[in-house]
Amino acid sequence: MPLKNTLRELLAQGSLDDVAAMATERRRVLPTLVALTFDADLQICWRAIEALGMGCSLVSEDDSDFVREQLRRLYWLISEESGGICWRAPECMAEIVHAQPERFADYLSIAFHLITSLEEEDLGHFRAGALWAVGRLAHEAREDRGDVLPAVVVALDNNDPQVRGMAAWCLEEMNETGLLARRADLLTDDGPVDLYEKQRIMRTTVGSLVRMALAPETARG
Repeated sequence: MPLKNTLRELLAQGSLDDVAAMATERRRVLPTLVALTFDADLQICWRAIEALGMGCSLVSEDDSDFVREQLRRLYWLISEESGGICWRAPECMAEIVHAQPERFADYLSIAFHLITSLEEEDLGHFRAGALWAVGRLAHEAREDRGDVLPAVVVALDNNDPQVRGMAAWCLEEMNETGLLARRADLLTDDGPVDLYEKQRIMRTTVGSLVRMALAPETARG
């Protein structure tokens, strides 16, 4: 069975540990996981991102240069000049760095600042992913939060509900829920949002995410 099919089957089963372990024996697993972020099944896509972070963490113990090359390629794939746009590159970069923030500290700042470093006309499809990257790395990049906060707040008014939802989620991860408290209008925003949690895609709304951020214990029971 082709490697891509094998990996997809394992991801469908939720066997992310097995996928990560395979990466230590076959380096090709890592770029193949990046390819699987194009999968039509959003759950497979996100499981591939999570497994990529896990696999890179294991591989980096013996071959950090190979993982660094994956990060360089992902960053390159964000640009149109690459000729092979990877829409999930920000999420992939953030997940890899999140797993080993000290080892890949140089890419921590790059991934965290994508929301501000990309030109507006280039941000396009990357905006929601760049916001997710900020939220994912918010703990590791505490000193840089102020740099990206204005861009996150502006995203609350984006036309795309996925972007608005990621901005709300991001503010919670950044411990900036006070800014959401000023936006009562968002409490009733029923724009649909997909959020990956515990290996599953949760379909929610912008308003629900805002309410959860403002009253997490009550909202989550």
